[in-house]
Amino acid sequence: MTIERYRLSFTTGGIFLQEAPLVAERYLALRDWAQTRAEMRSQNLLQVRTASAALRLSKELVARLECLEVPELEELREASLRDRGYLLWAAACRRYAFIHDFAVEVLREHHLLLRRQISFGDYDAYYNGKALWHTELDEIALSTQQKLRQNMFRMLREADLISDQQHIQPAMLSPRMAQLLARRGREELLVFPSTDNEIQRWLK
Repeated sequence: MTIERYRLSFTTGGIFLQEAPLVAERYLALRDWAQTRAEMRSQNLLQVRTASAALRLSKELVARLECLEVPELEELREASLRDRGYLLWAAACRRYAFIHDFAVEVLREHHLLLRRQISFGDYDAYYNGKALWHTELDEIALSTQQKLRQNMFRMLREADLISDQQHIQPAMLSPRMAQLLARRGREELLVFPSTDNEIQRWLK
């Protein structure tokens, strides 16, 4: 059995709370991701200082937003800050199986077991466990491993899923957001710290 390699390029940028709605807006006007990415760079939509940073961040953000469907991109423009964070967390989980698996197997599992906090140690245990099956995790430099961990926790904070003290914050999706994400299937909601009962209530 071949195990699909994890993509591991989420080393920077957080969850793009401020930038993502601008990019979604451009895409919805153009309906072309290549053109959207080109405009992001030419107009410096991400407000970065160097061309290389603009290239790297535009590729990363577009790769995640491409995982969202048009109704989700439309919602991204209008959503509250909290729902926007949830939507962008879902996009990161769709783009990166490594993040998805962490969200389901560690973040949600901790929540269900009433373990209120998540630590770097929990992340490292998860990483080392996955490395037994995913040799790519052993192949990257220690500095890259640390950047991945740092950015994972940054994304969790920006998505309002953990506090600055790394306490897990139960997800509070609006029914509208939950139903939008669940159009692909109820399992889309398992990346959030939530119980089965809460998910059922959101989807009523």
